[in-house]
Amino acid sequence: MKEKLYEYAGEEVTVSYDLKRCIHAAACVKGLPGVFDPAKKPWVSPDEAATDTVAEVILQCPTGALKYTLSDGKTAEVPEENTVDVVADGPLYVRGNMEITGAEGTVVLKDTRVALCRCGASENKPLCDGRHNKVGFADAAGFENPKVKPAGEDASAGLTIRLAENGPLLVEGVHTVYTAGRAEHVEGEKCALCRCGASKNKPFCDGAHKAIGFTG
Repeated sequence: MKEKLYEYAGEEVTVSYDLKRCIHAAACVKGLPGVFDPAKKPWVSPDEAATDTVAEVILQCPTGALKYTLSDGKTAEVPEENTVDVVADGPLYVRGNMEITGAEGTVVLKDTRVALCRCGASENKPLCDGRHNKVGFADAAGFENPKVKPAGEDASAGLTIRLAENGPLLVEGVHTVYTAGRAEHVEGEKCALCRCGASKNKPFCDGAHKAIGFTG
């Protein structure tokens, strides 16, 4: 995974921005245009709003491209549940206390907000880089025959997402998967989510990665 970090320091809060993780969801610009203005240089002005407001809007960034650190060195991002939002024609927005590991179990990323590729075309796998728009990836983000076990009650233990070798995202831990618009949801403790783009049971894996020779 690549990163390209920038920092914007204010009197009470410093905002960090990872260009490689940004897919222009624009939650920041819509939420606080006085602070986040792409037409200006620098485009982030942390002192143009109350610190609590800046932090609140940053937490709406679904990719984790934006983060903040208070002047005392603290952040207050403590997710209460693990969720996976399936974006129509786009990535998986995952929130929670998560670890993303390689096939052998080596931790490659610890985070609370990520956008994971499900079209198979990202050049920054497993993270989304917006390439689904270029390749014409299409999926209405509904459910067909989901095979997910009922979830337990405690999501505080966090979430582990293992990148199966040239295969799916193996999710372990109490979580909820939502359709686009959150019209439907599936709760579980384990599931396999497609990241090759070819499954006919999206967002879940059906083994199609083997047939198309997916490499992740």
